[in-house]
Amino acid sequence: MQTVPMHRHELARRTIVFQAVLLAAVSSLFALAMYLTVQHVLRSSANDPQFQMASDAAAQLEQGADPATLVGLHQIDMARSLVPFLIVYDANGAPLATSARLNGSIPKPPSGVFRYASEHQQNVLTWQPQPGVRIAAVVRAVSGPHAGFVLAGRSLRLVEERIRATVRMVALAWLVMMAVVVTATVLFASMIGKEPASED
Repeated sequence: MQTVPMHRHELARRTIVFQAVLLAAVSSLFALAMYLTVQHVLRSSANDPQFQMASDAAAQLEQGADPATLVGLHQIDMARSLVPFLIVYDANGAPLATSARLNGSIPKPPSGVFRYASEHQQNVLTWQPQPGVRIAAVVRAVSGPHAGFVLAGRSLRLVEERIRATVRMVALAWLVMMAVVVTATVLFASMIGKEPASED
């Protein structure tokens, strides 16, 4: 006569399944946290040169520097180049000088971008002047003889490529963790079913 009740096996299996679900949830949260952390660091660091560029340019404009001299003669294509650039706008948001063009013209961000910069002195944003072109931009309000705004920006293409690579690596790590959890769960569950029953 078997003395090991079947409900003990069933309880053990349910415990293993519960632990597997818990491990899967923890692994998923860990993978998500890892992705969000890397994504935040990469995206935040994309603004580093622009903070200094916008601040320095605003200070020079407030001291009377000529916008055209400030941006220089070199012009880049915003859709292709990874080089940081400057655009100076007047108080109404009309472009005065630029070191970058898009399709031969000087793009202008929405008026709300300038309004926020006026109210808070600075606006940090992701600007998409056209599909496929995404710019990490810092806008500073300028007072003085050349009152208006200065926008420092650079393409996010390289940063977004790194973020996509991070997504692939995190997804692979998550799949490996899930495979380990599932394999261990199946293995332990099968071992419980093979436990020898004792007899009186």
